[in-house]
Amino acid sequence: MKRIVIVTGASSGLGKAFAAALLEAGFTVVGTVRRPEAAAEFESMSPGSAVARILDVTDDAAKLSAAVEEIERNVGPVYALINNAGYGHEGTLEESPMEELRQQFEVNVFGAVAMIKAVLPHMRARRGGRILNVTSMGGLMTLPGLSYYHGSKFALEGISSSLGKEVKPFGIYVTAIEPGMFRTDWAGRSMVRSERRIADYDAIFNPIREARKARNGHQPGDPVKAGKAIAELLDVPNPPAHLLLGPDAFDYVQKDLEVLREEFAEWEQVTRSTNFDLNA
Repeated sequence: MKRIVIVTGASSGLGKAFAAALLEAGFTVVGTVRRPEAAAEFESMSPGSAVARILDVTDDAAKLSAAVEEIERNVGPVYALINNAGYGHEGTLEESPMEELRQQFEVNVFGAVAMIKAVLPHMRARRGGRILNVTSMGGLMTLPGLSYYHGSKFALEGISSSLGKEVKPFGIYVTAIEPGMFRTDWAGRSMVRSERRIADYDAIFNPIREARKARNGHQPGDPVKAGKAIAELLDVPNPPAHLLLGPDAFDYVQKDLEVLREEFAEWEQVTRSTNFDLNA
């Protein structure tokens, strides 16, 4: 019997690459898409094994649960959920409207959690399953001009880490997938960019925005290789809680961790000075 994997946001980018690799590895993939034409295109990837469902992760949680119930009945028991649906937001915090922050979290965090809550009862009853949350290297390190995006990915990192400790006793493994820069349209049409209006930020932010636009289409990461890594991960008996994808992700995150360690060490005396004095 083929194992069934739900991939959200499967019509393009890394989601499509993950789905393609999983299909090639013999999985049945239920891909969530938002348009009927995208559903037909997805199912044409592998008729019978690629199954599309029209779904938006920002739909009401009850609708998402009903969708998973329908998949369990009509497609089969869900072995794994890959929470891939999401998008990038670029803009300085001061210039970015609050509504854009709410929408960023609505998709990147609340939608992912709602999907997790929809699959968990089934996985828990079977005492097994996999949940892969696609965060980003930006869930472990930061760059200027992406504060809303980083906030959403840091949130999903924390949720993934805590959830993994809650459900491991049930045989359910949670992995945060942290891609670096892959050759998708994340920095192109898939990114929301807040309008510039404060001249004080021109010197620091304009070059960053232009460089990110210029890099789109030339990112070093190969989505096909990322898909293969994910397909292989689903067969590992004891998967990691975190998986960086891409040399750039490894290097960026290691650099930020080193800075963090150095800062902790520099301020350790202050850190340790704040308890009650038990010898007083």
